[in-house]
Amino acid sequence: MNKIIAFKIQENFQIWLQFQDGESKVIDFTTLIGKGISAPLLDKDYFNQVSIDNGGGLEWPNGMDFCPNFLKDYTSDLVVQS
Repeated sequence: MNKIIAFKIQENFQIWLQFQDGESKVIDFTTLIGKGISAPLLDKDYFNQVSIDNGGGLEWPNGMDFCPNFLKDYTSDLVVQS
């Protein structure tokens, strides 16, 4: 299973992620948030309250989370591999 070991919040709802295997990438979350439980994440101050959960994924105080496997495999034009 993949785990996020570090992250850095970037501008415009982007987060740089470092995975335990050494891979890193920047994901733009604008297409992943905004409806239902993820609606509060459109507030930048709330979005910035992200943390790494016990399973190595990302989570916010309201329970919204992203599995590390999903984020590791997620690809779109808005993902920057590094």
